Amino acid sequence: MNQPAKQFILTIEGVTKSFDGFKAINDLNFYMDEGELRVIIGPNGAGKSTMLDLITGRTRPDRGKVEFGRDTDLTALNEYQINRLGIGRKFQTPSVYVDHTVYNNILLSLEGSRSVWSTLFSRTTSEQRDRIQEVAKTIGLADRLEAKAGFLSHGQKQWLEIGMLLAQNPRLLLVDEPAAGMSDEETAKTGELLMSLAGKHSIIVIEHDMVFVRQIARTVTVLHQGSILCEGTVDEVQANERVIQVYLGRKKRGDTP
Repeated sequence: MNQPAKQFILTIEGVTKSFDGFKAINDLNFYMDEGELRVIIGPNGAGKSTMLDLITGRTRPDRGKVEFGRDTDLTALNEYQINRLGIGRKFQTPSVYVDHTVYNNILLSLEGSRSVWSTLFSRTTSEQRDRIQEVAKTIGLADRLEAKAGFLSHGQKQWLEIGMLLAQNPRLLLVDEPAAGMSDEETAKTGELLMSLAGKHSIIVIEHDMVFVRQIARTVTVLHQGSILCEGTVDEVQANERVIQVYLGRKKRGDTP
């Protein structure tokens, strides 16, 4: 009996993107399973952020295919349309409404929310309140719902922004260097949070901190000069001869290979 073809939530094939003659992405092929947590590493200039820009529609490829789910061509859509499909992106610097409470930050992000005015000054439903409580519990901020976001620690702001993405019920989360600037305790809690979300959501994490990568990663993708250098477990990647050759002299304890 024939087995059905494997379904990827994200397919990138033959993608190239140049800026003023520099190939930031060079014939990139990347495949990701539904519910997977994938970690992408590589030095500055490897093409990590450009790859996320291509997925979210911030930039378009010169050639190649970026497909979401079975047959949705992301290159034909703008950023707003791609976000509506269920693709959420968290940048390295947290972007929250610092003058609003944790509760209102999540409320403003709920799926189907419209303007700030209509969202904050219309009556919230019991379903919305339940969803806000659920998200706050997931991100570890259930006891800080009435606190203004501006008074949160750096790590808590990062968790809140992840919660704001979760409030939109995304299928795919793109998370850029979530451990940057965090304490060891916050980093460990962030890893636990991301691992708890895997399976319910598909997650791509870009990261440099290899201690954090080792905590959360099942599969690591190494980008180099806009292409995939290798993929595998953390141990396989760190032992890979090509990785060692490319990053010779860069291997320090806790750093990207």
